[in-house]
Amino acid sequence: MKSYTDLQEGLYDPNIFKAFFLAGGPGSGKSYVVKKSTGGTGLKIVNSDDIFEKYLKQARLDFKMQAGQKSERDKLRTKAKEVTAKRRDNYIEGRLGLIIDGTGKDYGKISTQAAGLKQLGYDTHMIFVNTSLEVALANNQRRDRTVDEKIVINSWKQVQSNIGKFQSFFGPKNFIIVDNDMPDIDGRLFDHVYKFVQKLLRRKVDNYIAKAWMAKELRLKQR
Repeated sequence: MKSYTDLQEGLYDPNIFKAFFLAGGPGSGKSYVVKKSTGGTGLKIVNSDDIFEKYLKQARLDFKMQAGQKSERDKLRTKAKEVTAKRRDNYIEGRLGLIIDGTGKDYGKISTQAAGLKQLGYDTHMIFVNTSLEVALANNQRRDRTVDEKIVINSWKQVQSNIGKFQSFFGPKNFIIVDNDMPDIDGRLFDHVYKFVQKLLRRKVDNYIAKAWMAKELRLKQR
């Protein structure tokens, strides 16, 4: 049973029923773009990578992803995904606003997730972080946790091939491509993305499924 705190965070959360999917391959700089464009919104980030890296540090495993550590690393990755899934389900139970971080190489997976959220009343959007392959490879080498170059290249190609599909699925008003090839010298490179996110967050929820859920939660609170 939900507590009073759960109801407060769900029913009265300003970003209720909003879900933003992130797409961009390794080295695209999604984390930085998210920080600059969604900071202070209170949206809940769903990203197993953060938990996975925490587990790697605790286990004192190398972030260079050495082949000899693959077995232990895979166990930690699985554990991280399980924890992330539980957190995501808790957020969704309260219909909280979400940022779902992924590479975007699997169109079917993301479109299925987005369709499921729509059936719960969510408005769904996508922020597509785009870079050239050269920049992606260079950024990957600068990261603490690097990915094999072949994986970066294959992932980049798969993500690029899905741009049109994502734009068609989410619709032009709910989809934005962010060019992250240039350095953010003055800290304002992504101001337009921030404005895009704010505009969508201010949009009132009009889905009848969402309205029915809110009415039900309000009745429960008033008991």
